[in-house]
Amino acid sequence: MGTDLKSVLNMKGETIMAVMRSVFYVPGNNEKMVGKAPEFPADIITLDLEDSVPPAEKAKARECVRENLKFAGTGGSKVYSRINNWETLMTNDDLEAIVHEGLSGVCLAKTGEADNVKRLDWKLEELERRRGLKVGSIAIQLLIETAKGMINAYASATASPRVNSLIFGAVDYCKDMRVKLTSEAVEQTYGRFYTAVAARAAGCVAIDCPFVDFKNVEAFEASVMQGRQMGYEGRMLIHPSQIEPSHKLYMPSADDIEWATGVVKIFEEEGIAKGAAAVSFKGKMVDTPVYENARQILATMKEIAEMEALRNKK
Repeated sequence: MGTDLKSVLNMKGETIMAVMRSVFYVPGNNEKMVGKAPEFPADIITLDLEDSVPPAEKAKARECVRENLKFAGTGGSKVYSRINNWETLMTNDDLEAIVHEGLSGVCLAKTGEADNVKRLDWKLEELERRRGLKVGSIAIQLLIETAKGMINAYASATASPRVNSLIFGAVDYCKDMRVKLTSEAVEQTYGRFYTAVAARAAGCVAIDCPFVDFKNVEAFEASVMQGRQMGYEGRMLIHPSQIEPSHKLYMPSADDIEWATGVVKIFEEEGIAKGAAAVSFKGKMVDTPVYENARQILATMKEIAEMEALRNKK
């Protein structure tokens, strides 16, 4: 089975999501950084057109991103681009510039409501048809970073079948809430939990907010593990040193893989094959939800292996 964004189905026909452990951002107007994109082993390289690009540099950034879509992915990463939200009146120009071969997805900054997503879906299809791209081939990722966006997160996530992931944007969320961003992150608790819940309710991947103190490895790892318990499966990254730790921390452990392999084997052989709804494995009962969780772990590892094999060929 391939590594399309929504390619693995569980027993209910629901989708098991793709791997997005690391979403690394590169300013679209920084030609030097864009030129190094293939060197960054992130699952997703996001060429940014929004906050990391000054207003006077937007046109330059669009041109740079368009010219480097294929190149940026030569290291094995999928290539996304963060676009300005519709309220800025720059979204259409962003899309006209960057929707070309080599682009796997767009991240809509400051997503406010479902209509924003529907409008984006329509524009992407129009451009795909006009430029001979496969309709539906460009995914949508939503950046949830305002109070309005938070309240409407689930509705936005279900507004288009292209939506595959939600990112919690802590900095702008705190700004919109008129609270101070702190290292304790108490002020982020509701938004961080709710974005993850909305993502999973919509069948999407939840991607955690950036961790700005990139030199504090211990704190970063603690934050990732806390986020994993909230349901996050990847992280938006702002420094290349965070890529490898993210891959390690968001990957199932050896014990998890061994457990999942055993669960799938015994449930299929002793449960499904014999018409039983539950079986015993190492002294614990295994039913359908446990089996599906085990399949998710193995599907994740399979996709990681395929990604790494592809990267090693580059």
